[in-house]
Amino acid sequence: MKKYNNIYLIGIGGIGMSALARWYRHAGYRVSGYDRTPSAVTKALEEEGIPVHFEDNPTLLPPDPEDTLVIYTPAIPAGMEELVSARSNGYRTIKRSEALEEITAGHRCLAVSGTHGKTSTSTMLAHILTVSGEGCTAFLGGISRNYGSNLLYSDCGVMVAEADEFDRSFLRLHPEGAIVTAMDADHMDIYRDMDDLRGAFIQFGRQVSGMIVVKKGLENYFRSGNIGAKIWTYGNGGDFSASDIVSDGHGKMYFTLNTPDGKIENCHAGVPGAVYIENATAAAALALLHGTSPESIREGISSFRGVARRFDIRFDHNGHTYIDDYAHHPAEIAATIASIRQVWPGRKITGIFQPHLFTRTRDFYREFGESLGMLDSLLLLPIYPAREEPLPGVSSSLIYENCCLKDKRIIQKKEVLEEVASRDTDILVTFGAGDIDRLVQPIENLLREKYD
Repeated sequence: MKKYNNIYLIGIGGIGMSALARWYRHAGYRVSGYDRTPSAVTKALEEEGIPVHFEDNPTLLPPDPEDTLVIYTPAIPAGMEELVSARSNGYRTIKRSEALEEITAGHRCLAVSGTHGKTSTSTMLAHILTVSGEGCTAFLGGISRNYGSNLLYSDCGVMVAEADEFDRSFLRLHPEGAIVTAMDADHMDIYRDMDDLRGAFIQFGRQVSGMIVVKKGLENYFRSGNIGAKIWTYGNGGDFSASDIVSDGHGKMYFTLNTPDGKIENCHAGVPGAVYIENATAAAALALLHGTSPESIREGISSFRGVARRFDIRFDHNGHTYIDDYAHHPAEIAATIASIRQVWPGRKITGIFQPHLFTRTRDFYREFGESLGMLDSLLLLPIYPAREEPLPGVSSSLIYENCCLKDKRIIQKKEVLEEVASRDTDILVTFGAGDIDRLVQPIENLLREKYD
């Protein structure tokens, strides 16, 4: 990569973009950027010495095009004034995925892909490598509870990267080892159909040089895909699996990790639930194949504290629990609810869900209704549009009408706190990838005041 002094990020407040901003600043570059609105992430970047502004103003670009690399997120509209100006005035402009490609080139890259489970699994993998003493530089899709950041640093030459299928970004990476957690239908605004989606994952697999660990049931797609890497499986019936799973009924779970070389017994899930145990199995599998010791695997699993907004237990006191989760796909929602019922059997679950994207709602409203029907009560918010314009006839009502629950309501975001205050909730869960995250701290504060 050509040496620049200035790195300018358009969409710097995004979780992936902010990790890049932190890496470039750590590497000695002058870093600044734009985002649409202030957030906890942009505030943290500013506190770390990275200037951020919130006005689409081309005059705020660094003045020297030859000395500035502009990185943008694909979520930015093509007509955004700063991006248009940068392109027309000689700045080199690249997507986030291209920047990650350049950073990871020449390093031992371990990449985690999949339509869900990427962030928890990649963060677990990075934590295991850190606990082992080897370390890694990790670009994560969420804030690690162990480290308070979405970026870990190391000089050891190993990099962990979340490989995102959106916009086919993961096809920029050529990792030594990889995990594929799921290939469910998603981002169907990017992919023509399921064959196109699976084909992209198989192409990603062809770019892996060493070993690839895939969820049991997906292996035949890869074994028939002319992939040079050795293929391993994880999950029930896989090469790596969890057994003897025991819950104490109060949020703690224990299990045995089965591997081709024997058992790793007495594993304590630092974060409870079947989803996390499955993710831990995948992360442990790749770490073991990479050369990490079984002792470090056990220690890493037990000391893992999770990721913000991934089965994130915000409050658990006096018989009242609040969990926040990023789930925005029907399969993710169903898996999270199933995990909650496994950890806390017999309790009543109230869910607050904000659908993310009109296209995803259009494609999966029946499946959303079915998965949300696993709750006891549902509060449903309007669709968060993100990068999309509204679609005629597509609203949260489609999900509402396909949900079998009797206790269900559509409410506005501004009504959430009043609604939570008026209810005597047992377990409360917030779901969604939109701006529902702005309600998490206020809900937690309200519940602490109410139930502490």
